[in-house]
Amino acid sequence: MPSPHVSIGRSVTILVGSGLLLAIALSLVGWAIVNLATPSAMTVWEDGVNEWFVVQRTPALDTLSQFASSLANSRTCIAVLVVMVVALRVWLGRWRESVALFAAIVGELLIFVAVTAVVARPRPDVLQLDVAPPTSSFPSGHMGAAVAFYGCIAVIMVRQLRPRWFAVTISTFIFLVPVLVGVSRIYRGMHHPVDVIFGAVCGGVWLALVLTTLLPTMTVLRAKPQREIAKPVQAFDAKHNPRECG
Repeated sequence: MPSPHVSIGRSVTILVGSGLLLAIALSLVGWAIVNLATPSAMTVWEDGVNEWFVVQRTPALDTLSQFASSLANSRTCIAVLVVMVVALRVWLGRWRESVALFAAIVGELLIFVAVTAVVARPRPDVLQLDVAPPTSSFPSGHMGAAVAFYGCIAVIMVRQLRPRWFAVTISTFIFLVPVLVGVSRIYRGMHHPVDVIFGAVCGGVWLALVLTTLLPTMTVLRAKPQREIAKPVQAFDAKHNPRECG
């Protein structure tokens, strides 16, 4: 089935405009959390969750969480992006999916940077297992990148891989990456739970925008029943060939 036509100018306008609106919305939410929700039941709950994860730490879990967290760091995402862009181009013989994947990770990164420049939420007050980057704790950039980037890969696999059961199996494992990343970021003391939640919201909304704009699906029109098509044909024959119908 041929892919629907996508206007480059229209797509850029939609993505840029939507990205700005998403960044503004998340900035307002983050500002409210920092300035209006302290102290509150939410912050008490968040502190309890972060402290609970600290108690659960073991050397084995520290190693596993470090690996899970690294799946969404900048180096890993760049390396996977380069491989996938080339692989998708060779496999599918077009650039559309590669461009969508590039837009998914780059757009999410720009939105994340814009929001953290406005919102200055401190990291959790627990022992952190990673070196904290200069960006704000809200939202989780790792979580946003994992949802947008790996979610885009998973959707492409579902649409393009065959047989169907294989596509679903592969995509399910890919969809688990954001879950592992989110849990690992809280476990390692790098983010509050709400930071991870809104990181997922950021990545998920942006992914939806990229998919609907750059990878829209074709609408399959159902064929009319043969008897409905036959009626006008029979009427035409009766009008122009009366002998045959008499």
